[in-house]
Amino acid sequence: MENRGGLSAVWNDRRIHLPLPVGGIMTDQDAYQTAAKYELLDRSAKELGSALTAPFMTLSFLALLVIPRLKLSDRGLFDGDNFRFVDLFAL
Repeated sequence: MENRGGLSAVWNDRRIHLPLPVGGIMTDQDAYQTAAKYELLDRSAKELGSALTAPFMTLSFLALLVIPRLKLSDRGLFDGDNFRFVDLFAL
């Protein structure tokens, strides 16, 4: 909230943040600054234990609710095949 969106890695007393102020998906920084910050974020996520090849790209695709199958969003679990949220209490 404080940074108004973007990508972040936070642990102990350390914080790394890449702001994405343009629609929450683009930065207004130059490509070199952005690439350096993204590399640092990616490396930090892996050092923290992520086994994913591209942890932040994976998180970005989780938010695309139109991609089929189950997706996790800020509103809950979304069924892309039936295009509706899953009522976990009805299972």
